[in-house]
Amino acid sequence: MSHTAHIPSHRKPRRNASKTALRAGVAGGVLSTIAVAAAAGPAQAEPVTQTIEMPTLTSGLSTAVAASAEATQQVALDLETQAHEDAAATTAAKAAKTAKAEAVRKAEAKKKAEAAAEAKAKAEAALRASRSEARTTLSATSGSTSVASSSSSATGSAASVISFVKAQVGDAYVSGGTGPNSWDCSGLVQAAFRSVGVDLPRVSQAQSTAGTQVSLSNLQPGDILYWGGAGSAYHVGVYVGGGQFVGAQNPSTGVVLRSLDYDPPSGAVRVL
Repeated sequence: MSHTAHIPSHRKPRRNASKTALRAGVAGGVLSTIAVAAAAGPAQAEPVTQTIEMPTLTSGLSTAVAASAEATQQVALDLETQAHEDAAATTAAKAAKTAKAEAVRKAEAKKKAEAAAEAKAKAEAALRASRSEARTTLSATSGSTSVASSSSSATGSAASVISFVKAQVGDAYVSGGTGPNSWDCSGLVQAAFRSVGVDLPRVSQAQSTAGTQVSLSNLQPGDILYWGGAGSAYHVGVYVGGGQFVGAQNPSTGVVLRSLDYDPPSGAVRVL
């Protein structure tokens, strides 16, 4: 036996070729796996572990919402303003219509007032002319028998009527009065003729057309005198002869005996 047979060799033992290939394959596989894992691992892990923040999206959404709210508010304000404008226009139109109607009414009222004033002026002028004519007629006939006749010449019912009205001279004048101690003009005339059985209408207008119209130049005692137009008279009295009449004139004078010249009548009507 060699003297070196028991001395350990400093050489590494030879490896089996198949084992070496296997190990190399395993090592290569492991390295390949590590390499693939290293290459593929981050790409797969990143979407799982990374937190995505969207500050820009949130900020934009807030801005859009704010803008939408502002636009909505502006639309509401515009609608409210339009509603106020429409209401104001409607109110103005109504006011204009009312003002126009009032102006038309005032114009019509003014026109009617002017027409009434003109008619009144004409009536007053006609009345003055009638009174002037009556004064002239009475003056011209003052000495005639027809006008100068006195109550003493009256007979029958006319004399009774004259006596009745003369008996009331001094009584009070009261509107609507029919006696026995206060009268208005037509109430006195009605009562005087009723005393002889003649029933006359109650008011002056109707009494002025109750009999036959006679001229003021042909008066007889007992004729009814009227002031104003026939059918529209505003005052009546009784002619008592001698150019005089008795009538319930007004509250300040009461029932009086006056000359025709004191207040010339417009006309006369004969009932008896």
